[in-house]
Amino acid sequence: MIQSTCLVFKKDVVFIKNVKGKIIDQETRCVHYHSDKDIIAIKFYCCKDYYPCHKCHEETADHSAKVWPKKLFHTKAVICGVCHNELTVTEYLSCKSQCPNCQAHFNPGCSLHTHLYFEV
Repeated sequence: MIQSTCLVFKKDVVFIKNVKGKIIDQETRCVHYHSDKDIIAIKFYCCKDYYPCHKCHEETADHSAKVWPKKLFHTKAVICGVCHNELTVTEYLSCKSQCPNCQAHFNPGCSLHTHLYFEV
C-alpha cells in the first residue's frame, strides 16, 4: 500500500494520507460524492482502511464491508478531510455535521448512509 501526503494515482485508485478509493482532491472527495461538504473518510471495520465512501470500498476492496459494532464506537474511525483530525465514531455521530477541531461542515446527507458504516 502506498501512503502519501499527496495524491498518487495507480490503476484508477488514489491514496492520500492513508485513504484509499477514487479520490479527486486533497480533502478526500471522491468520484461518487464531491460536493463542498463531502470531506470525510471513514475507516472500514472489516479492513481498518479509510475510504471516502461505501462505493469506493465496494469498487476497490477485495472483500465485503462490515459495520462498526456499537461496543467499539470509542475507536477513531472518521477523518476530516480539511484538518485531518480523526474522530471516534461517537464523536462523529454526535458532531452535528461539523468537525469539532476545525469547524468545517460535513455533508448532513451522510446520515442517510450511517447503517452502511456503523451498527444502528
